[in-house]
Amino acid sequence: MRHFLICPLRAFWLSITLGLSTIAFAATPGDTPHRQERQRTVLSGAPQMEVVSSIVNIPPGQSAEIHFHHGVEAAYVIQGAEIQVPGKAPMMLPTGMSVMNLRDVRHGGFVVLGETPLRLFTVHIVDKNKPLYDLSPSR
Repeated sequence: MRHFLICPLRAFWLSITLGLSTIAFAATPGDTPHRQERQRTVLSGAPQMEVVSSIVNIPPGQSAEIHFHHGVEAAYVIQGAEIQVPGKAPMMLPTGMSVMNLRDVRHGGFVVLGETPLRLFTVHIVDKNKPLYDLSPSR
């Protein structure tokens, strides 16, 4: 399995995380219907942090708003799809790819193209008493 630290993909994900990449959203009122939270628990040894796992399903033509997390997000692409970041050429997020978004780094803001939904498994390790994500204005 390849992940974002392999050189060709590293540059790709660096450009994505500079304000453009993966998705994951909180299970709160007003949350996206794309995210289905699976589990949430306190992080052992760090009671101020929690671990949240979710499945994200973005249908073709849909997108996520640019956002950031109060902690780290790791994502695994369950079902790859073609995406397009505004102002960039379309690109493929292949099945089996993994992604990491660091604390307070803006990402999201792409549209899923074609006929295949993008499906992700996400794990967040975030501050317990903050929202899973905050929306970030576009650049």
